[in-house]
Amino acid sequence: MENIIEVKNLAKVFGNQTALEDVNFSVKKGETFGFLGPSGSGKTTTIKILTGQLMQTAGEAEVFGVKNSSLNSGSYRRRIGVLSDNSGLYQRLSIEDNLKLYCDLYDVPRKRMDEVLELVNLADEKKKIVSKLSKGMLQRVLLARTLLHEPELLFLDEPTSALDPANSKQIHEGLRRLNEKGTTIFLTTHDMSEAETLCNRVAFLHKGKIQLLDEPMALRRQFSDGSVTVELRDGKVVNLPGGKEGAEEVYNYMSSNQVVSIHSNEPTLGDIFVEITGRELV
Repeated sequence: MENIIEVKNLAKVFGNQTALEDVNFSVKKGETFGFLGPSGSGKTTTIKILTGQLMQTAGEAEVFGVKNSSLNSGSYRRRIGVLSDNSGLYQRLSIEDNLKLYCDLYDVPRKRMDEVLELVNLADEKKKIVSKLSKGMLQRVLLARTLLHEPELLFLDEPTSALDPANSKQIHEGLRRLNEKGTTIFLTTHDMSEAETLCNRVAFLHKGKIQLLDEPMALRRQFSDGSVTVELRDGKVVNLPGGKEGAEEVYNYMSSNQVVSIHSNEPTLGDIFVEITGRELV
């Protein structure tokens, strides 16, 4: 499968502070790739390098097979969508009028506005003035603007950080639909449940270095101790070890019809991150 992003030995230094050090990864076409880590770990710096907004100190970064230094041309800009914390919206205009301007800028039919507003659950709010919006609504407008020109590659920096669970769920469903149509998504987040919901693979970034990179379930299995939890009919909850001993106890509970539920105890992605870094994802 073709790689949309290739990063080799990437480093970025600001003065005497190292933001990224010897970072290596690739992102396949049509993949949702999670770049996970706490605030200050280098996630946003990486996005800025991959979108040509910032140049690396060392190493190589290619997108669409070209060096990141060449991405400022219009032909590549049209293939990329970027959602970051930089607004760029006209505060005195309505949501609808803001999106009309971007439709004209990208030469996109204005009917496309209705599609993206539906996706971010703002179809009934399009007449509202941007300066009057809540932080969560503003985040959804920015996402709608990012999706207007149907980019091949989406860079999403904490796309649901200000959203309530209902709107987050709708955004997730929309992003999955885009991904199914072939859009490649590069997602930075410290929300491990979001990463597990959306991502084909995830990389854990800590102090500018990638600590782990794999499929979410593969990582959970790698760090699992094999134990299971059994809930019994008398309300008792029993944690059993993996292997023959645990299997025999499970069999005994099941054969005597005592089991209400049973599940394996793989750690969450957040648990794994804390284990390898000693830090919470905040």
